[in-house]
Amino acid sequence: MNKDLIAIFEYLEREKGIKREIVTDAIEESLRAAARKSIAGASNVTVKIHPKTGDIDVFCEKEIVDDVEVAAQEISLQDAREIDPDCEIGQFIDTIATPKDFGRIAAQKARQIITQKLRGAERDVIYEEYRHRINELISGTVKRFVRGSNIIVDLGKVEAIMPTKQYPKTEKYHIGEKVLAVLLDVNDTENGGAEVILSRSHPEFVKQLLIQEVPEIADGTVVIDKIVRDAGYRTKLTVRSTDPKVDPVGACVGMRGIRVKNVVRELHNEKIDIIPFSQDAIELLQNALSPIEIRKVSLSEEENTVSIVVEDDDFAAVIGKKGMNARLNSQLIGYELEVQRMSDYNKSTALQRGELAASEDPELDLPLTGIEGVNNLIFEHLVAEGFNTPRTLLIASPEQLAKIPGISLEMADKILEQIRKQRM
Repeated sequence: MNKDLIAIFEYLEREKGIKREIVTDAIEESLRAAARKSIAGASNVTVKIHPKTGDIDVFCEKEIVDDVEVAAQEISLQDAREIDPDCEIGQFIDTIATPKDFGRIAAQKARQIITQKLRGAERDVIYEEYRHRINELISGTVKRFVRGSNIIVDLGKVEAIMPTKQYPKTEKYHIGEKVLAVLLDVNDTENGGAEVILSRSHPEFVKQLLIQEVPEIADGTVVIDKIVRDAGYRTKLTVRSTDPKVDPVGACVGMRGIRVKNVVRELHNEKIDIIPFSQDAIELLQNALSPIEIRKVSLSEEENTVSIVVEDDDFAAVIGKKGMNARLNSQLIGYELEVQRMSDYNKSTALQRGELAASEDPELDLPLTGIEGVNNLIFEHLVAEGFNTPRTLLIASPEQLAKIPGISLEMADKILEQIRKQRM
């Protein structure tokens, strides 16, 4: 019995899930070349490995002749009939021609082809085992680090890789540590094998964690429409309910926040914002910024931008650290987001009004007959106070208009904005 080969067979079956027949076929193919070199002059050599014992037989096909001239290719009728009593001259017969110490050669060769010939078989096993499990949560053990900080994770039968970009920079791992990740993909490798790709930074990881924690998501009552993420720092996701009786945000948060806390714990305290979904980009943005109020907003489909104005005290929160909050909200609504402080906005609009008022356009001195959005009574108060032409309004300040009965500071802003837009 060839114990070395049997050990190889058992290892590949147990640890890699590769059938013994596949291993023996691959080794037999590899050993044919070695057998030909060991048997000088032999042309048609076959190798047979017994899968249970590991014993190896090398057969050399020879022609049955009267007079043997090339012993490696011919055999006498007398010798041939010892193998097959019914054989005749001119026929071909397989003779055992196993070279001395061929078992040792075979074991060495077998070890070589584990990394060569068997990659294809291992790839098939990987595909069969994992190709249907993409986007599933999967756990393993950190085995080693390769090419810098890429992590090799032991999944049992196979090893997976979690590239550096597929886990947050805030997370550090140690050999032997358990790790939970999402199975992102199964890729072919350059050497003919396959590798399982894991991720903890992909938005799908957060989605699968929520599916695990929130039954309403698992059964389709609550739908996650979009997830944007700065892995390790913040995740924003929009949810909606297919059942009007179910609050999608409340379902995800859970009683006393237990559901979302479990997800946050697995994400190492990454912040999660769960936002009610809306098809309207402006409404969705307001939901994402709540309780901060958007004071002014304009959307440009042409430039694919949304410009908003917020109070000065809210500006830092809207932008976020290193612009993270604004960037994620931009990805969430699908528009480039521009944010301006109210004080800066007021300065720029006042400057524009001043430039318009200084122009020599004669229409600016024509009497006003009305202002859109302003009722007749308030309009009459404006005229009575001397603000009866576009120019007189353009040079006025919001504070001046707010002194007029019935006009608040907010309404004064709207009146001046309306006049500015009409004349630009």
